[in-house]
Amino acid sequence: MKRYPVILTIAGSDCSGGAGIQADIKTISALGCYAASVITAVTVQNTRGVKDVHAIPPEIVRGQIEAVMDDLHPDAIKIGMVSNRTVVSEIVDCLQKYRPSCVIYDPVMVSTSGRRLMDDIVVEQIKNELFPLVHLITPNLDEVATLTGHKPTTLAEMKEAARKLSNEYHTAVLVKGGHLNGDEMYDVLHEHNTTYVYKESKIESSNLHGTGCTLSSSIATYMAKGCRLNEAIDKSKYFISQSIAAAKELNIGSGNGPLWHFHRNNL
Repeated sequence: MKRYPVILTIAGSDCSGGAGIQADIKTISALGCYAASVITAVTVQNTRGVKDVHAIPPEIVRGQIEAVMDDLHPDAIKIGMVSNRTVVSEIVDCLQKYRPSCVIYDPVMVSTSGRRLMDDIVVEQIKNELFPLVHLITPNLDEVATLTGHKPTTLAEMKEAARKLSNEYHTAVLVKGGHLNGDEMYDVLHEHNTTYVYKESKIESSNLHGTGCTLSSSIATYMAKGCRLNEAIDKSKYFISQSIAAAKELNIGSGNGPLWHFHRNNL
């Protein structure tokens, strides 16, 4: 019997299907692996923005994690939106209990529409308790500002932010520069005192909803397939570019539309 790599996504639900759990499951499935999910929150959102967030009770979040971990034994875990202190504590306790070999954390702290999704107390808890248990964090520029107090505006500042966060929290850090001005897009990885820069031409599109979710779940999937981190990010960057290009002419919703993962080129 064939066993496909299992990736567990722990994240919020997006009823419009473009981000969160829905984007993660689509990504993991498109890349040929099996997706399991733990829902941390139900959001009221669409392509125009987030209107409300309802947190799932912490004991239910923990129950979901234990049910999956005890039976499916995931090869990698991706963590997305967690906005409740008690939920963070339950996730931390479960990571300490199961000690998974690969955990990717996308610190969803600010929505694309600019809504702050967690308060300062939760941010501090995440930095002190969750960061030490993960293998990669993937903040965008706004999230870097939340974590460091300064929003990078240049490639040099992105490199410095990635180095500083990696050294402070003893984990790999991928700073995402998709919101930098200019025609080129840079992402910066700092891992084991080494900095890697990923450069691509920016694709102009109004359909970019769920890009961060897709990238982090793609990295987790490639790691579960046996790729090293740098290789997993490189492959994930290609997958994201293909998904953005495929969604460029997509007409779903009247705001920031979703990516399109139904392409099969060199996955």
